[in-house]
Amino acid sequence: MKELEYPFDSSFLLQKRRKLKKALLADGSARMEKRIAVLGGSTTNDIVSMLELFLLNCGIQPVFYQSEYAQYWQDAMFDAPELAAFQPDLIFIHTTSRNITEAPLPLSASEQEVQDALERQYTHFTQMWEHLAATYHCPILQNNFELPATRLMGNRDGWDCHGMVWFISELNRKFGQYAAAHNDFYIHDIHYLAASYGLDAWHDNSYWYLYKYAMTLDAIPEFAYSLTRIIRSIYGKNKKVLALDLDNTLWGGVIGDDGQEGISIGQETAEAEAYTEVQEYCKAQKQLGVLLTICSKNEPENARLGLSHPDSVLHEDDFVAIKANWEPKDRNLVQTAAELSLLPESFVFVDDNPAEREIVSAQIAGIAVPEFQDPADCIRVLDHAGYFETTTFSAADASRSEMYRANAQRAQMQQTYANYTDYLLGLDMHADIRDFDAVALPRIVQLTNKSNQFNLTTRRYTQSEMEQVAADHKHIRLYGRLRDKFGDNGIVSVVIGEISGDTLHIELWLMSCRVLKRDMELAMLDTLVAECRKQGITAICGYYYKTAKNAMVKDLFGTFGFTKTEQFENGDSTWRMEIAGYENQNHVIQVNEKEHQQA
Repeated sequence: MKELEYPFDSSFLLQKRRKLKKALLADGSARMEKRIAVLGGSTTNDIVSMLELFLLNCGIQPVFYQSEYAQYWQDAMFDAPELAAFQPDLIFIHTTSRNITEAPLPLSASEQEVQDALERQYTHFTQMWEHLAATYHCPILQNNFELPATRLMGNRDGWDCHGMVWFISELNRKFGQYAAAHNDFYIHDIHYLAASYGLDAWHDNSYWYLYKYAMTLDAIPEFAYSLTRIIRSIYGKNKKVLALDLDNTLWGGVIGDDGQEGISIGQETAEAEAYTEVQEYCKAQKQLGVLLTICSKNEPENARLGLSHPDSVLHEDDFVAIKANWEPKDRNLVQTAAELSLLPESFVFVDDNPAEREIVSAQIAGIAVPEFQDPADCIRVLDHAGYFETTTFSAADASRSEMYRANAQRAQMQQTYANYTDYLLGLDMHADIRDFDAVALPRIVQLTNKSNQFNLTTRRYTQSEMEQVAADHKHIRLYGRLRDKFGDNGIVSVVIGEISGDTLHIELWLMSCRVLKRDMELAMLDTLVAECRKQGITAICGYYYKTAKNAMVKDLFGTFGFTKTEQFENGDSTWRMEIAGYENQNHVIQVNEKEHQQA
C-alpha cells in the first residue's frame, strides 16, 4: 500500500489507521500469522495499531498480546497465565529512558556507586531477557534508550559519570554487547531514532503527563515502522535487489547527450560530490549481500561509458545484470528477476524520473519504488526505508554478488552444450550434504526465512527453534552446500524430517533458486533415503502447502517418485514413498567425496 511506504505522512496514518487496516485485510494477500507480545514500560496501544498496519503491508498477519501499563517486568518475570497461553512467536519489550530506575544519582555519589548502579540496571534487564528466552524460546526485541530531554551539567553530562547522558550511553553500550553475544536477541535502536527525529520534538511531556506516552504522538508511526524493519528481516521479508537508473540517478546529466566528459561525478562540484555519495552508498550495500542491477533507458555502450568514468565509484563488474535499452522499464525488471530466479517484488527500483517510478509501481505488485527529490534525499530515503535491514549476517551474504555473477557464466556455458546432462557434468559439481552443525546453523536459519519459491511447506524457524531441532534425536536434518568450476554457491538446500515409528514426515524442504535445474534436489533425496535406511525408516511422507509463491514445487514429490495420497481443495497435498527398491537419482553431482575417500 502506497500510503505505508517510506516516506509516509504520520498524521495521515494516525487519522486513517482504521480505514487503512480494513483495506489491507480486504486485499486478498496471503500473509504469515505471527503472535507478538508487547511488554510495555509505558502506553503501547498506538504503537501496536501502527505496527499492525506496517506488518500487514509487508505480508505478516500479527496477533498481539499487550501487558498492562508499565507491567513489562511483572509479565516477564512472574506467573503470567495469559502470556503463557498466548505462546508468542516474538516478544517486544518497549522500555525507554522513562523506565531507568537507578539514575540519575546525586553528584555526591562516588564513581564506584555509579558503576554499581549501572550494573544493577543492566542486570535488571539481563535477568528478564534470560528468563523470557528460557520460557518462550522465541526472538526478543528490546529498545535501547533515547537521550534525556535535559542535561543537568550541560556538555559535561556526556562524559562525567554522574551525567544522565553518560549513564544512558554506557547502558546502551552494554545492551549492544549482550546482543552481539546472544542469538535471537535484537536491539531496536531508539537512541538513533529519537536523535534522527529530534530530541526536542521526540520528548513531549504533555503526552507523558496525559497518556503516559514515552514519545510524542506523531513519532509513533516512525517508531512502529522502525520496529517493523527488524521484524520483517527476522521473518525473511527483506528486499534483495537494488535496481538503479543511470542518468540523473547515479550521475548528473544525460550521458547520451553530454558524453562521458560532460556527466557530473567526482569531487569537483557540489552536484558531482552528491552523486558520488549515492554511488558509494549503493556500492556499500553489496557488503550485505544486496544485488545491484541496472535498469536504464540508454544505449548499452553509453551505459558502459558512464560506468567507466575515471571518477565513477560503481563499475560494470559491480552489477549482476545490466539492462540498458529502450524497452519499458517494468519489462526489463521482470526479465532481470527471471534471469536471477528471483521474484520482482524482491526489487527496490531507484529512478529520478517520477513518471518512470509511477509506471513501474503500477505494473509490478510489491516492488519498492522510493520517492525522492535529489541525490542527498535519495540516500536518506533509502537508508530510512530499511529495505535491507540486517538482523543476521554471514560470509555467504558478502559473496552473494559473486555467486550470481558466476550463475551468469554458467548460463553462457550452457549455450555451448547441445545435451543438458553433458552441460551439468561439465559444471563439475561437488556437494557436501550433512547433518546440521553449529557453524552452518545461522545460514540454515537465514535460508529458511528467505526462501519462498522452492519451499514446500514455507515453515519459518528462529535460531533457538532451529537449535532445538538440531538437538532432537527424533529429527533427520540435512543441509547441502554446492560448488562447481565457477565457484562455491554456499549452503543452498535444507531438509528436515520428523521420525514417527518407521516413517519420516517432511517438515521442511527448500532450496535456493540460484541452483535450480542442477539436480541438487536429487542429491539431497538420495542422501535422505540413505540416512533413513540407516535408521530403519521404511517410508517418507511429504507435504506441500500452497502459497502465492511456491507453485513451482507443487508436484516435486511426484517427480521424486512419491505417490499422492491426498489432494485438498485449497491446493495442499500429501505424498508417500516406500523406500524399498529406491534407486539413486542423482548422476551429475559428486557428493561427500572426502567421506568416501576416508572410508
